Amino acid sequence: MTTSVALTIAGSDSSGGAGIQADLKTFAALGVYGTSAITALTAQNTKGVTGIHPVPPDFVTAQIDAVFSDLDVGAVKIGMVAQAGSIDAIALALSHWRPRHIVLDPVMVATSGDRLIAAEAVEALRTKLMPLASVITPNLPEAAALLDEPVARSESDVESQGRRLLGLGCRAVLIKGGHGHGAESTDYLVSATATIALAAPRLATRNTHGTGCSLSSAVAAGLAKGEDLETAVRNAKSWISAAIASADRFSVGHGHGPIHHFHKFY
Repeated sequence: MTTSVALTIAGSDSSGGAGIQADLKTFAALGVYGTSAITALTAQNTKGVTGIHPVPPDFVTAQIDAVFSDLDVGAVKIGMVAQAGSIDAIALALSHWRPRHIVLDPVMVATSGDRLIAAEAVEALRTKLMPLASVITPNLPEAAALLDEPVARSESDVESQGRRLLGLGCRAVLIKGGHGHGAESTDYLVSATATIALAAPRLATRNTHGTGCSLSSAVAAGLAKGEDLETAVRNAKSWISAAIASADRFSVGHGHGPIHHFHKFY
């Protein structure tokens, strides 16, 4: 029996709702063995981030090398990378190990509104990690920030920004519509050949902590299991929608609570 393996390279969330913890929960919920390389420790809860402690870049490299030298990694998800030095280390390590799939979630701001990446690291993200990515998964504000443009307001604007992001070197872009408006939350998968709109009802809940982390991890899980990109994205969208719809089963914290990763089981 072959076990599908995915690696998350991201920050730790002490409250368990986002970051490494959300990624590992997602992998487990979707039947994939999860491994991790931690880029930063954060002191945070459902109300906000009170501290960030970056992991030295050489130790980020050591974690990645330890995983790849022993396990057959089917897909990599990259989340929070707080500093340019970590981005350099990750880019070098992945260029060496050459994983089959890389999902880059360009995390810049937490659900609480706290900034999670140094300003000087954004350019390194654009130039060193994006060209390695099979797909990047920005939300509407992140897509705009990567292009130094205003947030897209229409479907044509979203598709146009997706095309320009492709020009930065990634092979596909999934622009998440959760920050948009209207009765539906529509994500757009943009590739060199097509744009696919994926709509789901917009759900009324404040328990959305970790949504972006978990969606990108769900895509990585699908790719690790051998799904093509469109299938992985569609399955991830369906799963994350159910996780958000089930979030109010939890009563965790006093701010933006977590989604329900294990909604299929309890």
